[in-house]
Amino acid sequence: MRRSGRDPQAFPPRLAEWLETVLPSGAANPSVVVHEGADANGMSSETLFVDATWTENGLQRTGSFVARVTPAAEDVPVFPEYALQDQYDAMRLVGELTDVPVPRVRWMEPTGEVLGSPFFLMDRVEGIVPPDVLPYTFGGNWLFDASPEEQRGLQDMSVETIAKLHAIPDASSTFGFLTPREGAEGDSLLARNLARTRAWYDFATTDLGRSPLVERGLAWLTANLPETRETVLSWGDSRIGNILYRDFTPVAVLDWEMAAIGPRELDLSWMIFAHQVFESITTMMALPGMPHFFREEDAKATYEKLTGVALGDLQWYHVYNGVRWCIVFMRTGARQIHFGEIERPDDIETLMHSRLLLERLLDEVGA
Repeated sequence: MRRSGRDPQAFPPRLAEWLETVLPSGAANPSVVVHEGADANGMSSETLFVDATWTENGLQRTGSFVARVTPAAEDVPVFPEYALQDQYDAMRLVGELTDVPVPRVRWMEPTGEVLGSPFFLMDRVEGIVPPDVLPYTFGGNWLFDASPEEQRGLQDMSVETIAKLHAIPDASSTFGFLTPREGAEGDSLLARNLARTRAWYDFATTDLGRSPLVERGLAWLTANLPETRETVLSWGDSRIGNILYRDFTPVAVLDWEMAAIGPRELDLSWMIFAHQVFESITTMMALPGMPHFFREEDAKATYEKLTGVALGDLQWYHVYNGVRWCIVFMRTGARQIHFGEIERPDDIETLMHSRLLLERLLDEVGA
């Protein structure tokens, strides 16, 4: 899916000029080559691969980086705001406080004067991801073709990644900048996260109109909000499509736009639900899929074994994440319409590939 109307081939001279201002003292004459980012994954930020060379104290240096660029407002961004500095700081702190593999963040450009939008550079990590397009559950890719033992090893280590993030002490103070601003003072963090999701939905309706299904979900979530005061670092977009792997082992945890502070069930539910979305699409296509992979009971058991924490019922969180997936599809659908990739449908809910899954969940809870 197209993400931007900008021409990345116009970026190298601008990046080279900017790099000269941020490289270490003694560095000079940077030269930059920009490559298109990966197109099999990611729905939100622009991602560019940047190769740079420069001289430093008489020696030639090279660097391979990834630029995370905030989408331009005219390109129908997925989120109403991107808080790029928060993403940068979250990755930096995770790298400093844990052995969770996050790319080293390098330099931030907050003004938008170089590329037209703020961005930051981070080190490029070599690895492979389970593809989103076409979903890895469709077959014909490295994860689908792996042995059951390799698939289970990847699953367990991915859950372990979440467990390590949740083990960071004093998350509410260390990552206080991620605390949702929405919600009345004194509300629980979960209530604030829900309020932020409702505001995100309102933002999404400006292009497509309202969704009875999403509003049905939001009403049930509000009426059945769990009582929890737990505070951990929530990666947010915690799915295997945002992890780079080598030999089925995580080597880079990516995409921190949705990072927040809240209960630990948020991340585990998102990881499980993301697989269920792809599995439901696969079932609709009458393909075998991967029904043995990332089953809820297995993921919960692994997490509880690693952390010693017994998780509560995930049903509320699955509905919550079902609503959020629908909002993602509203925004990516609106962007496809904007770029002329699809026609505007009469029923906007046909854009939601998670629609049937959320309908089933809401029927199960009696919403």
